[in-house]
Amino acid sequence: MGHVEAVLFASAVPVPRETLARVVGPECRLDALIADIRDELRARPYELVAVAGGWQLRTRTEFAPAIRAAGTVPEEERGGALTANEQLVLAAIAYLQPVTRLALSRVLGKEVSRDVIARLKRLDLLGAGPRSPEPGAPLTYVTTSTFLARFGLASLRDLPDTEALEEAGLLGPDSAAEAPSDPFDAMLGLSGEKG
Repeated sequence: MGHVEAVLFASAVPVPRETLARVVGPECRLDALIADIRDELRARPYELVAVAGGWQLRTRTEFAPAIRAAGTVPEEERGGALTANEQLVLAAIAYLQPVTRLALSRVLGKEVSRDVIARLKRLDLLGAGPRSPEPGAPLTYVTTSTFLARFGLASLRDLPDTEALEEAGLLGPDSAAEAPSDPFDAMLGLSGEKG
């Protein structure tokens, strides 16, 4: 158990199951070991979560304000704050991927600038998808494993159902006026920091 915890503690990125299995050996029941670690951490300010196809130790959400107040995690390490427009573009790509910039502009009803796409790519939240089959074969964009890790998702299947978002008033014609300042935090209920 200590070996797995040490590997997880030392890693800044989610550790894949295969890596953990290699650490403990084939005779060890990794799922039972993960369950034991999670159980032991229940009273601690951090937890073991499945994100981006692996496992990662993360600060529990309720302790995120303390970490922010202490200023112990540099902004660049957290991935930088996203503007509302960047969050909107990122959410649209997450649900529509692979998608072209022109298709995003049509869906969002406004021009999606190359600068927004470039910044999201620099933050490693977006990557290039396959070329679109339309004339000119434009690039498409997809989310990355960094996107999954940042928003605490094990896979894209963990994105909120669009019907649930509509019922919560986060999608639809009237949602813009009542939209929270941080749509991803509101949609996904996430605000924890790695720590």
